[in-house]
Amino acid sequence: MPFLPARRTRVLPAVVALLVLALAGCGLSSPGGSAKDERPSGAAAPDLADVKPLADPRAWTGASSAVVGDTEVDPVADPTPELPVTVTDNQGTKVTVRDASRILALDVYGTLARTVFELGLGKNVVGRDTTTQFAEADDLPLVTQNGHDLSAESILELDPTVILTDTSLGPWDVILQMREIGIPVVVLDSRRGLRNVDALITDVAQALGVPKAGKALAKRTADEVEKVRAVLERVAPDKVSDQLRAVFLYVRGQAGVYYMFGADSGAEGLIDALGLYDVAEEIDWNGMKPVTDEAIIAAQPDVVLMMTGGLDSAGGVKGLLERLPALANTPAGERERFVDMEDSQILGFGPLTADVLNALGVAVYAPDALS
Repeated sequence: MPFLPARRTRVLPAVVALLVLALAGCGLSSPGGSAKDERPSGAAAPDLADVKPLADPRAWTGASSAVVGDTEVDPVADPTPELPVTVTDNQGTKVTVRDASRILALDVYGTLARTVFELGLGKNVVGRDTTTQFAEADDLPLVTQNGHDLSAESILELDPTVILTDTSLGPWDVILQMREIGIPVVVLDSRRGLRNVDALITDVAQALGVPKAGKALAKRTADEVEKVRAVLERVAPDKVSDQLRAVFLYVRGQAGVYYMFGADSGAEGLIDALGLYDVAEEIDWNGMKPVTDEAIIAAQPDVVLMMTGGLDSAGGVKGLLERLPALANTPAGERERFVDMEDSQILGFGPLTADVLNALGVAVYAPDALS
């Protein structure tokens, strides 16, 4: 069953996200500052269905961190790849995979590696990127440096038999070099969103010769998402006028980067699924652009969604309000209503999607349950 947000959903071209990261001069997981001094330390979110939501979410004062409690890998199967298999990747290239014993799965959110582990092939993964940060992958050697730059030398040292990636990491010449020396490289869809989670899982599984495991994981993920979505629909206000006005800010304070994500950024699908009101559509804010005082004032958000590393890099809530004074003159700023989440999770849209939605739902509608 496909899982779609209640209203429109678009997806995020990760290549555009990479441009934002490049502007910032730092990776997704490069926090700074001291935001943790100003908000709860980050208690794991309980099930949204088990907590009592706020009578009036607008009345809540204070920031909250959305934390996924258990990120332990739960393989859907213990499959044996049926190889060789030939697939046509997202760039139209036909790739034949003959050996999946040494896998590299690399993208800007760590979604591909998580998917491989959840398929039951984690034991075959030989390296990781900087945003693959779950415990089962911690001991794997890094093949990225300076944030998200792929290292050809590090990749070759691991002697991979297949590389799964997308266009969110670079330099692209490194990927081309791997192909030229004969390593099968499957380029997957760089877009991330609720609409294509199942397709991405299925494509990964197909490339590794485990299509049955792919179908099982896609179904499990879809079922989990639908369960959380059903709870969110009960908790979120029905009337548009009662919904919290929300924006997504991407911040890298050390580099002076402050972006607001709008239509076609991927964040709008997340906002819609949470039952929030997507202000970006109202003010005709498209894509990912540097935020302006005029845009913030026009948006008048009740709540701001952010990456944890971004909020930390601005010096926490107080630091962010000092850097963006216009934000202080909004309902979200006045009540310090900021919801942050681990950078590699909030827009990853992979097998943890249901947990991400649940944690964000608790942080928005029942933040008192996190204390």
